Amino acid sequence: MTFGQFLAILRARWRLAVTLVLLIVSTTLVVSFILPKEYSATASIVADPKPEPVSGFLNPGMGTPAFMATQVDVIRSDRVSQRVVRNLRLAEDPKVRQQWLEATRGEGSIEGWLNGNIRRSMDVKPSLESNVITISTTSSNPKFAATLANAFVQAYLEVSLELRVDPARQTSKFFDSRSKDARDALEKAQTRLSAYQKEKGVVISEDRFDIENARLNELSTQLVMVQALSSESGSRQTQAQGASADRLREVLESPVVGGIKNDLSRAEARLQELNARLGDNHPQVLEAKATINSLRSRLDSETRRVTGSIGVAATINRQREAELRASLEAQRAKVQRLRALRDEGGILLRDVESAQRAYDAVLTRLTQTSLESQTTQSNIYMLAEAYPPVLPSSPKIVLNTALSLVLGILLAMGAALGLESLDRRVRGIDDVSTAMGLPLLGVMPGPDARGFLGRQLKPMLARRVLGQLPMPHARRA
Repeated sequence: MTFGQFLAILRARWRLAVTLVLLIVSTTLVVSFILPKEYSATASIVADPKPEPVSGFLNPGMGTPAFMATQVDVIRSDRVSQRVVRNLRLAEDPKVRQQWLEATRGEGSIEGWLNGNIRRSMDVKPSLESNVITISTTSSNPKFAATLANAFVQAYLEVSLELRVDPARQTSKFFDSRSKDARDALEKAQTRLSAYQKEKGVVISEDRFDIENARLNELSTQLVMVQALSSESGSRQTQAQGASADRLREVLESPVVGGIKNDLSRAEARLQELNARLGDNHPQVLEAKATINSLRSRLDSETRRVTGSIGVAATINRQREAELRASLEAQRAKVQRLRALRDEGGILLRDVESAQRAYDAVLTRLTQTSLESQTTQSNIYMLAEAYPPVLPSSPKIVLNTALSLVLGILLAMGAALGLESLDRRVRGIDDVSTAMGLPLLGVMPGPDARGFLGRQLKPMLARRVLGQLPMPHARRA
């Protein structure tokens, strides 16, 4: 079928086509005016990707498509819709209860019936390039539509806070019980350590061991120094007890010994002088000899006294050496005992330290989870509140009319073509040629045919239009 034939069919059956179009459009308009008006209210929320207010950590998943899809599913969940029914107290409304009885005859629960109805009237749309989620609700009452949209936002905020706080509360309970166990373990470890220290009479600590070890090193150093002094004083004592005692430094440096030696030198010089003048038996010579003997006795006595002090010093040094050696041995035994006690009590001390670290870690987590369980803020905030709409969202008369017009035109064309297929008629020149199966020789205008600008055509023979005859096969060759 050519386009000209299609137009000819529509031109021939235009009454049917117009009737169908008008019928569909008028029916659509009537139904649109009869249908109750529906109002849509819209509220929006935003997911803020800022760090957590308690832990301070940034959730890397916020703002991703998966996170936004999860939030949409949470808004559409039964938990949120049930919270809306509970917050608005819809089940307590007598009108709503009457509608439930008429719809279900009292079967099931009114909360479940309301839950399904308000979920069907709600639409959630996440933004493609932001963290904004739009919640729209539809109702025949514009105020109720706005109230329902705001109630969904509030219920979602409460549920999202619960989804965040409830795990923290469970975790806080777990760490609370674990903190009690850790504290009991710490107390038991400290009790064992205290009992061990009380039994051994020592305090197990690194500071005490360091002090005793430093004391041992100090005694060892003092013993080395005293041993050097004792060795020196012993050598000098041996020298003092020999024939060279008068050459000791203490003897040579003694002023008393020096004075006696000077007196002895003068006395010997005087004796020599007296011997030369008076002889050996002269009383003055004898007196001089007696004086010399006395001075020598005094010199020997003073020398013995000086060398005796050296012996006393040597004896004192030996005593000090013995005392330091005994103190060193006692200190060494004490350090060894402390080392043994430290090794034995180190296990208990490490148990206490390990229990203390475990208790501190559990207590830190308990404090953090306790704060998280008590938080009243989340990363979801209301961006725009819903207000009662002024214009209805449905029925959309202009859109419905346009769609009915398009549908009516399509149905009218389909009906015209259907009737034409049942009752085929000649509508034009092409129909004649197709029906006869013969070539068209010409077309003669009708008696009332008019030409361009409405002028009547000339006689048919003068204005004859001849068709192109097919040529014989012989002439084509």
